[in-house]
Amino acid sequence: MKFCKKYEEYMQVQKQKKNLPGVGFKKLKKVLKKCRRNHDGPSSKIAFIDQQHDDHNCPRGCTVCDGNFFPELLKEMEDVVGWFNENAQKLLELHLASAFTKCLTWFKGNSRKTSHLGLIQEGKDLVNYALINAVAIRKILKKYDKIHESRQGQLFKTQVQKMRIEILQSPWLCELMAFHINLKESKKESGAASVASPSTPVHALFDGCSFTFDDGKPLLSCELSDSVKVDIDLTCSICLDTVFDPIALTCGHIYCYMCACSAASVNVIDGLKTAELTEKCPLCREDGVYKGAVHLDELNILLKRSCREYWEERRKTERAERLQQAKEYWDYQCRSFTGI
Repeated sequence: MKFCKKYEEYMQVQKQKKNLPGVGFKKLKKVLKKCRRNHDGPSSKIAFIDQQHDDHNCPRGCTVCDGNFFPELLKEMEDVVGWFNENAQKLLELHLASAFTKCLTWFKGNSRKTSHLGLIQEGKDLVNYALINAVAIRKILKKYDKIHESRQGQLFKTQVQKMRIEILQSPWLCELMAFHINLKESKKESGAASVASPSTPVHALFDGCSFTFDDGKPLLSCELSDSVKVDIDLTCSICLDTVFDPIALTCGHIYCYMCACSAASVNVIDGLKTAELTEKCPLCREDGVYKGAVHLDELNILLKRSCREYWEERRKTERAERLQQAKEYWDYQCRSFTGI
């Protein structure tokens, strides 16, 4: 089955369950077919000669390049990433919620979402949604470059990555990966795996998802499909150690919370929300990335489980540092209040 038909069938089934956005793959292909007919006309040879002088641009007079294709795809990508982030956040917040909150959810008629298998299925649906849309975007951009004999598609992909609307760069995908491993480890620890019968189905969000140390470097990796693999380096580029109490800035880079506070020139009492918009990410040097930072709670649980000795040592060190910062902060507040 061709991918276009597979994608349309998938989206049709999903839209029957819930109203969710997607990439207009079929519509964009039709636009490219129309563009191809224009390129195959009498002026195509002249256009090709013009293009040889500038490999980065499409042939002159291309109506697709003039604003029909990329703005539409950009809008669809923003909708897809926004829906994915919002629903992944809701799912993970429910997983870490108190028993009272889960009870309220159950009374509202969402008992499926509060069960172990229900959470796994919701997570799997989100992962499949992210994967098939990532592949759809990759394929349509590749087709664009093939028809235009250009690299505009690749340049567009690079641009949207900088704009933080690439679904595979979402911090919530990282959280879902950690969520999957945590559920699997929880099942092992509770002994459910040992008492399960051989016929019991094994439920998982990802195939081949793992947290490992590669030459001492912590790595969260996952093969979403044969063509899509996600590798996330969990080394904080500020302290050069495994991230502790991890936080993802809006540019996508992950740091220890206290390291991020230090880089943003704020203390842990005020937090990253008080960071100035001029403060930049230490890696990519992009500004305004601190206020929308995401606390990676599932990843923190995974690191606590996987690196017990290191995590406990860092906890003691950071606790002492936080107490010191808190003392200095309140001393300063008291002096400001009393005028001393």
